[in-house]
Amino acid sequence: MCFAVQDIDAAMSDLAATVGARWREPRTGTLGEWTYRIAFSIDAPYFELIEGPPGSPWDSTTGPRFHHLGFWSDDMDLDRSDLDGVGTMLFDACPLGRPFSYHRIDSIGASVELVDRSAQTGFRTTWDL
Repeated sequence: MCFAVQDIDAAMSDLAATVGARWREPRTGTLGEWTYRIAFSIDAPYFELIEGPPGSPWDSTTGPRFHHLGFWSDDMDLDRSDLDGVGTMLFDACPLGRPFSYHRIDSIGASVELVDRSAQTGFRTTWDL
């Protein structure tokens, strides 16, 4: 589960103090025109925090918020089709060379993120999971 936050260090500290979350060091990434910071918790339940700039998919200028639930997808086209009946695609990173998309589900007030399972090994290696 991911939260878009204004201050990733404060969010990491608060979740460590309140629920005992332990963290990997935040990293800086770039997607398209946006530079962002991202961190993942070490233990389940897995938390993801993203500090993104205004106008990005992780914009939190109106305040921090729950952003999405992430899932590995074995068939992005099929899973996107399934989500089309329930929600609306908000952002597709595939044209930017990243295998994920966000789909807004109004009934939960957040998005579902589909990530192509082909990226899982690289993700686990990068984050030492």
